[in-house]
Amino acid sequence: MSDRDTVVSVEGLVKDYRSGFGLRAKRVLSGVSFSVREGEIFGFVGPNGAGKTTTLKVLMGLIRADAGRATVLGHDVRETEYRRQIGFLPEAPYFYDYLSGREFLRFYARVCGVSRSDRTRRVDTLLEWVGLAQAAEARLRTYSKGMLQRIGIAQALVHDPKVVFLDEPMSGLDPIGRKEIRDLIVRLQSEGKTVFMNTHILSDVEMLCHRVAIIVQGEVRYEGDPHAVLGDDERGAEIVLNGVSPAFWESLETRFESGVRGVGDRIEVLLPHKLVDDVIGEAFLAGAHVVSVTPRRATLEDLFLTTVEQGARR
Repeated sequence: MSDRDTVVSVEGLVKDYRSGFGLRAKRVLSGVSFSVREGEIFGFVGPNGAGKTTTLKVLMGLIRADAGRATVLGHDVRETEYRRQIGFLPEAPYFYDYLSGREFLRFYARVCGVSRSDRTRRVDTLLEWVGLAQAAEARLRTYSKGMLQRIGIAQALVHDPKVVFLDEPMSGLDPIGRKEIRDLIVRLQSEGKTVFMNTHILSDVEMLCHRVAIIVQGEVRYEGDPHAVLGDDERGAEIVLNGVSPAFWESLETRFESGVRGVGDRIEVLLPHKLVDDVIGEAFLAGAHVVSVTPRRATLEDLFLTTVEQGARR
């Protein structure tokens, strides 16, 4: 990967906080390093208190690291000029809720330096894009959580940035709201934007992100393509059987222990992939019916939990 392909570069970031005068500093970031490539959706995940938001604040220039270096679009994050080319949606944004959606976006367009001649067109385009054209004249205090997230993303895009940083964009959303935000993120990437997504909702990361970094206790413990890892790890299969006799049930429980569950004469068995054919054959001989056979592969949650557990033991 060439330097021209890298839009966010983080090298050895260290950040200490002191809770009071004379007290020992607590290290929040311990040499954090990762990179984000142009045009990708990048997931930054970790448990609560791992350092995700602190890292994002450093990238936004809101706080300064004690050591290390971070750049966005080739500019050191201590500079200010590069911020014209980035959009940011914080985890808990404050909106002027007495404004309408249109007034809110026009205000931020003016703050961000969008020319008067382009302002109306840009606001109308974004309202249509995020699906709020019909609610443009409604006050923000009447918006749902999903609508506020969408207007927040529109605010982050009002000046047409190259890189968009989203801090917990799915937080507090119902399934419909999460799908709406996922669709928006995919659209951002299709428009050529680079998206940095800080989140703890692993299923969304697995669905959306080209690459992911997992931070644990202030250190990045994994960086790479989650799909490559998940696709290579065959965990086994789940077989669902009906008409299982007590004797066959007992036999399965003896062999697979915690991998067996069910009620009545219906049973689900989680077993190694290499034993699937054997168990299906035994089920037929025992008079049971095979309802389904489902391959089970590792998920991002498996990768995440393994990484966190390994980090806790260090």
